[in-house]
Amino acid sequence: MTLHLPDGPRYQVVHAHAAGAMQDVRRALDAALDGPIGCAPLEVLAAGKKTAAISVCDITRPAPNQVTLPPVLERLHRAGLRVQNITICIATGLHREATREELDIILGPEIAAKYPILNHDAKKKDAHGYVGETRRGTPVYVERPFLDADLHITLGFIEQHLMLGFSGGRKMIAPGLAAQETIKVIHSPKFMRESLAVEGSIDENPLHAELLEIARMVRHDFMLDVTLTKSRGISGIFAGDPVKAHAAGVEFLRGSSVEYVPEFVDAAITSAAGNPLDLTCYQTIKGVTAVQHIVKPGGKILVVSECSEGIGSAEFAEKLRSYEGPQRYLDEIADAPVVPDQWQLEKLALVELKHPVLFYAPGTRPEELGALRSFRTVDEAIASLLDGLPAGGRVAVMSDGPYAYARVQPMELVSAR
Repeated sequence: MTLHLPDGPRYQVVHAHAAGAMQDVRRALDAALDGPIGCAPLEVLAAGKKTAAISVCDITRPAPNQVTLPPVLERLHRAGLRVQNITICIATGLHREATREELDIILGPEIAAKYPILNHDAKKKDAHGYVGETRRGTPVYVERPFLDADLHITLGFIEQHLMLGFSGGRKMIAPGLAAQETIKVIHSPKFMRESLAVEGSIDENPLHAELLEIARMVRHDFMLDVTLTKSRGISGIFAGDPVKAHAAGVEFLRGSSVEYVPEFVDAAITSAAGNPLDLTCYQTIKGVTAVQHIVKPGGKILVVSECSEGIGSAEFAEKLRSYEGPQRYLDEIADAPVVPDQWQLEKLALVELKHPVLFYAPGTRPEELGALRSFRTVDEAIASLLDGLPAGGRVAVMSDGPYAYARVQPMELVSAR
């Protein structure tokens, strides 16, 4: 949609930066799979194996599985694995299962019709195998067809993530294919309130360390992750050892994708960057958490999102409907049993402790949004955002929402200029 912004403030459009698209993606994929980072080629790893399981993103992520999956399957077949012994697992986490139509989009119609497909359901505990506990006490339950396979592969893409620092790699196992008994712990206040469990943070992020430990327990054998351009072309390919290849992808993304602003802004307008994240209010919150890093304490944030599928899961909808404000909510869930999807509202509440957050979400109703400040029209929302702004105040406009990796320019970069 088009926004009409009144004169007065100093507006800065903050874009999602990315490296350019690769010219010959298939050649690059072949090179990455046959000369991977930190391990033997995929075909060598697959030799002698009788079964393989591949974890792929669900419909809420724009992963280019139709491009990355075929060369992976080719190598598994060349190593001797048969179609019926390769299971493709849709890593839904606690999202709903993929529909038949969505499977064609996620995998491509030919692959969707040919290969065994597991539509992960985290609420079916009996479908998961128990692996043990992490050092921090997280019980690890993972889908049996993935766990029991001889070879464990993940396909994903790397972007900044609101609690894990960056997506991809280990995330395709937990929460991707984990039971809710595992997911609830790794999304509990124990991890959600860690100051380093935010976008772009990985080196000291305790949640990142936890998911790496879970992946090691499951035996994560091989990963293929990509980075994407703004138009969702492939800009980088990272295959091989799940720890080393993912680290290389993160380093590439950090070097190619950060958009610096000269100083903290007084207010910001953000979004969920369109389909698929603006389908629900649940996913829309990622646009809010991503922009907080460049807004002054107390500065307002307006998020604009269609929310064509409404609020999200029944559990999240109930939590949001009864939401009475950030501190009250944080106190309410601090020591209570974890409810699915409470963590997304927890992340929003942590932002709301520092910033007034405004919503224009035409696919929702005011009574569904609890104490959140929502508006009937986008013009009313913009007027409220700008009300009280100092003369010449700085306003960031981040239409790419969570895909924009924005930070305030470090002093050393300013000095160098």
